[in-house]
Amino acid sequence: MDDDRIRIRPMAPADCDRVAEIRIGSWRSAYRGLIPQSYLDALDVAQDAERRRGYFSQGDGSVVDLVAVRAGEIVGWACHGPYRDGEVRTEDVELYAIYVDPGRYGAGIGHALLQESVRRCTAAGRPRMLLWVLKDNARARRFYERAGFHADGAEEPFEVEGVEVPEVRYTRELTPHR
Repeated sequence: MDDDRIRIRPMAPADCDRVAEIRIGSWRSAYRGLIPQSYLDALDVAQDAERRRGYFSQGDGSVVDLVAVRAGEIVGWACHGPYRDGEVRTEDVELYAIYVDPGRYGAGIGHALLQESVRRCTAAGRPRMLLWVLKDNARARRFYERAGFHADGAEEPFEVEGVEVPEVRYTRELTPHR
């Protein structure tokens, strides 16, 4: 069943619509009860897809977008690039996003995307990967912890429609295999 295998490839501009569907669907599923429902309901796939197309046309190559494909269909998306610490850029890398089609949670897609991002960043000589996750998103936190990440104590305020939804930072050392 080679067709059922998860393949990871670079995202193309033509993938923006499907990636937006996955991102919005995943937000509505994963963040239900964590972010105000009115905000989630107002998310717009067409606007998100247009924003993604803009990122592609303006990108300088420092941000890497990957898609997971199974049976010919895009089923997940991840994005990583330089760590954002205000205006300061470090040698570290940040996982900006990783989303899976909500109907396919638990199928190994997120793991495959994360492993490919880690592999690429390790090969590029990046010392650490960092990411931000909603403090109350227990499912996502367990996912990252199983993948070798740990909370490093940093927190950032994040507000959505007047509701505080703080984020915590996770980190993982990237060590090349010898």
